[in-house]
Amino acid sequence: MSHLPGKFVWFEHSSSHIPKARKFYDPLFDWHTEAMPMGERRYHMIMNGNAGIGGYRTGPDGARSHWIAYLSVDDVDATYRDAVLAGARPIERPAEFGPVGRGASIADPTGATLSLWHGADGDRPDLEPTPTGDWYWNELWTPDTMGALAFYQRVFGYTHETMEMGSQRTYYVLKKDGVTRAGMMRSTEPRAPAMWLPYVAVDDCDATADKARRLGGQVLSGPSDVPGVGRYAVLADPLGAAIAVIRPAPAVGAMTDAAVIDEATAA
Repeated sequence: MSHLPGKFVWFEHSSSHIPKARKFYDPLFDWHTEAMPMGERRYHMIMNGNAGIGGYRTGPDGARSHWIAYLSVDDVDATYRDAVLAGARPIERPAEFGPVGRGASIADPTGATLSLWHGADGDRPDLEPTPTGDWYWNELWTPDTMGALAFYQRVFGYTHETMEMGSQRTYYVLKKDGVTRAGMMRSTEPRAPAMWLPYVAVDDCDATADKARRLGGQVLSGPSDVPGVGRYAVLADPLGAAIAVIRPAPAVGAMTDAAVIDEATAA
């Protein structure tokens, strides 16, 4: 068992209609779903090949559909307490989730939700190259980059590097223990809610975007190229949740410091 604090280790789709979400994502990424017992209910686990990489949950009535990112931490209770003291809004207090681990949920001071997680069996190792259909990157879109940056550095111990994007815009690359873990940028839509946007590795970005349209989704941005990183597109599923796809450039197994996704093209 090994844990990788600072790594986003799980992603969960929250919506009002799990079957509709599955009907979109299973054929789009060649995922399949397995129903796993969890107490008195069953959990719909997303499988990419033989690997469990995420799940589906039924969200509260009236809540917007979205993807929830799970962040590995050493101590859920201590991190939850530190996050709330640093300005996060508590959503779900720390609790045990059967035999699989301990978790909690918060909204950061800019409004982006995420879950804190300490898995009983450790974390999945970093894989290079990233398998097709697996999570490749996670990116925070926020109206307050300075506030978000201060929060994630203080609570989770990230360091950061900056990439200038032109027009006085900056992309922030978050690192933990020297490993690149996520990105952060200012939202282009002032009224858009802050959110974490997950990226899935695909073999063909354009074909995946076209298939998303045929399955009832929307292409919000791209497909576009990021030199040295890959070709990406931002999608919305039929329930309204945003997700991104990327075909990594050759010999690039994980997002690097040059991974600047041009927010000028983001919806």
